[in-house]
Amino acid sequence: MALSQTQLEQEIESCLQKFYASRLAVLQNLSLKKILRQKNPYLYRALGIQKASEIVEQIMAAFVTSSDETIFGNVFFEPIAKLAAGGHVAPSEGVDFALETTDRYLAVAVKSGPNWGNADQHKRQSTNFDALRKRLYKLNKQFDPLVGQAYGQQSSEPTDNSRFRRRSGQAFWQEITGDPDFYLKLIRLMKDVPERNRPKFRAEWDQAVNRFTRDFMADFCRSDGSIDWEKLVAFNSAAKPPKHRRA
Repeated sequence: MALSQTQLEQEIESCLQKFYASRLAVLQNLSLKKILRQKNPYLYRALGIQKASEIVEQIMAAFVTSSDETIFGNVFFEPIAKLAAGGHVAPSEGVDFALETTDRYLAVAVKSGPNWGNADQHKRQSTNFDALRKRLYKLNKQFDPLVGQAYGQQSSEPTDNSRFRRRSGQAFWQEITGDPDFYLKLIRLMKDVPERNRPKFRAEWDQAVNRFTRDFMADFCRSDGSIDWEKLVAFNSAAKPPKHRRA
């Protein structure tokens, strides 16, 4: 049975609240030194950055943007797709839900957008679908593996390397819900929830910037306040003895 607009609006708000809680937790648990080890200090030097607060904000923004995309896919797109489609959990790794008719088994893996993986990850997705196909062989149904990309316009049929269909944006949401406007409803029914939640995140963000700027200046700035780039590069890239695995 299709979701009513009220049910969909409630689910959207619930998923958004989970998203905000998750991204706040990421920000609160963020470690300056951990993200400094993952970023390119040469790039920031080449950009001519002179202020500690500027480099801190840039590395935080890069980290949080990447984290947000993953979190949003997991707590917003995936549960809404499953609920709106009326699907059940598929008994296989890498497949989020399935839709069955008398003669067809649609196995769906939900991805946030079109840039979700490299060739190896596409191959792994094909392997996951193939494993499910073998398990369901005795059902004598058409097995239809689908990677649904929640936004974008990419569409493709199975190939030797990617043994699944891909549908994106409107085409994906319409296929699993039957509603050509569903992709627009997702944005429309957010209403004022984002605006109501933004101030809390902004306050946490500003505190984190201040805290990390203080720590950065203590560890990587000279007494005159200038950035000690060589010290930063050494922290990021100086050789360490290899770790030995236990036998």
